[in-house]
Amino acid sequence: MRVTNTRPGLLSRRVALIGIATAPISGLVGCSGPGAGLTPVPAVDSSIYTLGPGDQIRIITFGEQQLTGEFRVDAAGEIALPLVGGVHAGGLTPKQLEGSVAQALTRSKLYRNPSVSVEVIAYRPIFILGEVARPGQYPYQPAMTVVTAAAVAGGFTYRAVTNRFSIVRTSTQQTTTAEGGAGRETFVQPGDVITVFERVF
Repeated sequence: MRVTNTRPGLLSRRVALIGIATAPISGLVGCSGPGAGLTPVPAVDSSIYTLGPGDQIRIITFGEQQLTGEFRVDAAGEIALPLVGGVHAGGLTPKQLEGSVAQALTRSKLYRNPSVSVEVIAYRPIFILGEVARPGQYPYQPAMTVVTAAAVAGGFTYRAVTNRFSIVRTSTQQTTTAEGGAGRETFVQPGDVITVFERVF
């Protein structure tokens, strides 16, 4: 039987190369990664929608065709009603806006007991950036999560971090903008700017 001698120097070099190749992989396990330091965005109730600039609404004042129509919330959070003028809508739910419009009509002394209905017909859009197939602006849909927003944008690229994201959100009540961290099932709000991070290979 022939015995082949293993050269100790070659074997030690191979072991060293294996160690170098696996070092970055083991280092990534404990790596915090992009967006890890962000404070989570506040949780929201997806069933409660508050109006903001860019939303288009339909207001129906029963029995008053002149005060029935479609209106857009402007940059100041206002809507302009015929005969009444500006009514603040930003930060209010559609139900709360119904009460505000009814009060404005009553104060105008044109109507005693107005019956008002408000519905959202077009939500302000969301924006998704980074590692998705088609970054850009997309219509908001109620109960949309980060992962469904990514699906609407064509899905994640192969470089995407798929479990941690950034959301830049503007408060419709305080008119402040802040960035926070989000997970796959975090609910999206209209106007949110979502960033899908790139994975570090």
